[in-house]
Amino acid sequence: MHVERTFSVSRPVEEVFAYLADFENTNEWDPGTRSTTRTSGDGGLGTTYDNTSEFMGRTVDLVYETITYDVPTKVQIRGRNGRTTATDSLSFTALADGGTSIRYRADFEFPFLIRLVAPLVVGRRLPALADETVEQIKRSLA
Repeated sequence: MHVERTFSVSRPVEEVFAYLADFENTNEWDPGTRSTTRTSGDGGLGTTYDNTSEFMGRTVDLVYETITYDVPTKVQIRGRNGRTTATDSLSFTALADGGTSIRYRADFEFPFLIRLVAPLVVGRRLPALADETVEQIKRSLA
């Protein structure tokens, strides 16, 4: 199950990459995040983060790791707990006007039983959450 959005901001690609690749900044741009703390690494490949988020009234703790770090074009950060895997993929393209196009994709993997009902329960909320995330990223980078 996934959601994906493409949008633009009026900031240079290097700044946008640096901001969004530092997953601690989810405290500012991800509406569901309650806290994210770097636990190891320098912010690049292999860096890990503890994240606590709230989704549909439930608190979820995940340990994230940066699994792709291609400056300034792409970053992927995968979060796991005992049951769920969430992967945030962000791709960046410099625009002629000095801004940046951002492609944001969030993939979610659930255990078998949850996977059966997730489209009915979680699937309805994900598009709205993706839209909220895009708006919050735009505000954070304004």
